Parts: sequence; structure tokens; C-alpha cells
Amino acid sequence: MVEKVVIIGSGPAGLSAAIYTSREGFEPLVIAGSRGGGQLELTTTVENFPGFPDGVLGPELVQLMKKQAEKFGTRFVYEELTGVDFSKRPFSIQAGEKRFETESIIIATGANAKTLGIGSENKFIGKGVSTCGTCDGPFFRNKDVIVVGGGDTAMEDSDFIAKFAKSVTIVHRKDRFRASKIMQEKVFANKKIKVIWNTMVEEITGDERVTGVKLKNLITNQVSEMRIDGIFMAIGYSPNTDIFKGKLKLDEQGYLVTKEEVLTEIEGVYVAGDVADKFYRQAITASGSGVKCALHVREYLSSLYYRRSLEK
Repeated sequence: MVEKVVIIGSGPAGLSAAIYTSREGFEPLVIAGSRGGGQLELTTTVENFPGFPDGVLGPELVQLMKKQAEKFGTRFVYEELTGVDFSKRPFSIQAGEKRFETESIIIATGANAKTLGIGSENKFIGKGVSTCGTCDGPFFRNKDVIVVGGGDTAMEDSDFIAKFAKSVTIVHRKDRFRASKIMQEKVFANKKIKVIWNTMVEEITGDERVTGVKLKNLITNQVSEMRIDGIFMAIGYSPNTDIFKGKLKLDEQGYLVTKEEVLTEIEGVYVAGDVADKFYRQAITASGSGVKCALHVREYLSSLYYRRSLEK
């Protein structure tokens, strides 16, 4: 059996694409991974997704989208992607030990926020530890927080969070930022933001929620404690694209390169969400790109089937 469309990824981008393609009658197959849900599974309350005036838990939002997709005929395979072949048609997908052939593919494998690699950060995800300043900044109104990082993302997050927080402290491993000059100037001009240089977070402390951090000065090796209410990781993202190396065009950071937002160099292969988006990284923008992919799939499959009908 050759599938009409296979969607790789089960975050908001993949699920939105599934809802649209299943309503078209294409019976999409979603390679959801062993866990499924994407970054929303690590999020607590989402307050900025349209249609939920009282907010919605990230995992609940995923389940609602999944239920909606299943209602229209979407099928899910909870296996990790292990191989792809775009060299011939139909395309070939390997998920675990299962192999699928498909006329079209939507890649929505997302990106993972880089973390510090210390055990305590996993303990406090959603309980004072965040990887998205624009998502969670408003939850820290009148609180003391730190932002870890030195690039544009750290500058942007710090400036945004400072609109709500009592104070923002940027903790950076080096003695200078790598962020653009204009972003640095914006941060240095903000009186609510201060910087601790040459320092790393050694441990995050707390009970039910974050209450503090242990900071290590990388020049003196001195360890100090700082009381905080939250910590934002702003040290970058890793797009989940390793399996596409040599098969699709990637940029220097590993993100999939697209044209006209969601198209790749291979007709019938489309890209949605954070696997190509290093600027917006929001659930709603990921959903929007998933919808765009679905509409392209509709156009592509209609044209494909029409051409085949003429050949008969």
C-alpha cells in the first residue's frame, strides 16, 4: 500500500497538517515518535494559543489536536524515524522496523531547546525552568529570574521578560556577548537587567519549584548561591534534522532550508514548524505552517492524480 501523505512529527505543526489532510480524505499517517507531542509536552499552561481564554495545559492541547485529527481519519505510528529515501518515488519511510511508501511527506520533526546538562533542570521543567521567554515570561510577574545565554535569543528573552519580572540577571560563561550590537545595547540600557560574566549555573535548587541557583565563577572557581524564582535557558536550539543530512538542504545551524516558507527542493516533500523556523518558535506559528503544508499537499496530489489519469 502506498500512503497519500506521511507526516513526520506530532507537535502542533504535524497535528495541524494531519487535521487538514485528513479532512481532505487523504488518510494521513503520522510518525509520532515513541513519546509524541513535541515541546508542548514539556509545557505547563499555554495562555497564548487562540481559543483558550483561560489557558490550556500543553499536554492537554496536544491531546485535543490529536483527537481532532483522529476524528477525520488520521492514523498514528508511535515509533522513532530511522530512515528516509527521497531518491525515488514513491518515497520511502522507515519507522522502527516498519517501512512505508508514500506519495508525499510533511516533515515536522521540530527542534529541541539546548539545556545545561545538569540533572536538576529536568526536575524543574515547568516549575521555574523554562526554555521559552516569550511563552512563559508573563508567568514571572514581579519575580526575580535569570536568563542563561549570550546570543540574540538571550537578549530578546531578557528584554521581553523584564516587562513582567521584578529583575532579570543574565548569566554568561564568557566576558562578552556574541549577540548583535543593537540587541546588546538594548539590554544594557534596561535598568531591570544586570549581567554576571564568566559564570555558569552549577545547580538549580528548590523543593516543589525553583528557589535558587548555585553559580560558579569560571575564573576564580568560587561557588555562590543566588535566590531566584525562575531560570530561562536561552542557549539555542537543536533542530531534529540529523536523519535528513545529505538528503535535503540544511543551513549552517542544521535547520532545513525552505523556499516559499514550506517547500523543499524535492517536489512532494514539505517542511513545517520549528525544524525550519529559528525565529518565531511558537505553537500557533508551527500550526500555521502545518496548514500551509497540507494545502500544498492537496494541490500536489490533485495534480499528480490528474497527470496519471491522462496517462491511462
